[in-house]
Amino acid sequence: MHSQAEKASTFRALHERPGAFVIPNPWDVGTARMLAAAGFEALATTSLGVANGLGRADSKVTRDEVIANCRAIAAATDLPVNADLENGFAHAPEDAAVAIRLAAEAGAVGGSIEDATGDAKDPIYDFDLAVARVRAAAAVAHSLPVPFLLTARAENLLHGRNDMADTIRRLQAYQEAGADVLYAPGLRTLVEVREVVAAIRRPFNVVTGWLDPDITAADLAEAGAKRISVGGALSRLALAAFAGAARAMKEQGSFAWMRDMMAISDLRRMFGTGAPA
Repeated sequence: MHSQAEKASTFRALHERPGAFVIPNPWDVGTARMLAAAGFEALATTSLGVANGLGRADSKVTRDEVIANCRAIAAATDLPVNADLENGFAHAPEDAAVAIRLAAEAGAVGGSIEDATGDAKDPIYDFDLAVARVRAAAAVAHSLPVPFLLTARAENLLHGRNDMADTIRRLQAYQEAGADVLYAPGLRTLVEVREVVAAIRRPFNVVTGWLDPDITAADLAEAGAKRISVGGALSRLALAAFAGAARAMKEQGSFAWMRDMMAISDLRRMFGTGAPA
């Protein structure tokens, strides 16, 4: 099995080489091993996927639940893992930064911290506090014995603040505060991706959830994206298939969905191929 230091080196190299790479989001050991067997080079956890797996109607998860999921996924394969740490599960900079240390101790070699407060009435941290939170997270990330790649997320576009100028201002400030990777979920067009990339000097993560599904990884690479994630989309896709099969059984008495099942032999092969060496 690869050491955490080896995974960290691999992860940093992915951000330094030309072009873009896809970092899909498993939500448990099985899906992590399937993605590893499919040939992906890195994985990212998804707090939404964790919440979906726990049946949480409000999509909320605790820090302990996220770290436990991170530990399981990091141990599941030889791939580097980036942890979705939401807002660090705390408001004060030093308290939020604790999540960075915990993720590293769980085996992750990267992680993200966002500027969303979790309060619908006041959804985004004030600028100065948001920057201080990234600075504290970066200080922890860069002091760890194994290098940890910190991603800073500007969440304006997900919370009704469609202010691209402020989003870019925040990303630039997070860059200066020590973030290694930048991320602004909610971008909808390649034009917007290009606008953000042109304004920053760090690798940029694009999440596909708000983009036209016909936009390809090659299109995003050409626009300047470095890392492409899918958030909770794979979890939602799997649950859509599950819900469709359940409706067919309940409403039609139909089991035709069984024609689309993956063969047990294929599952066993992928689980074995994706497991740590």
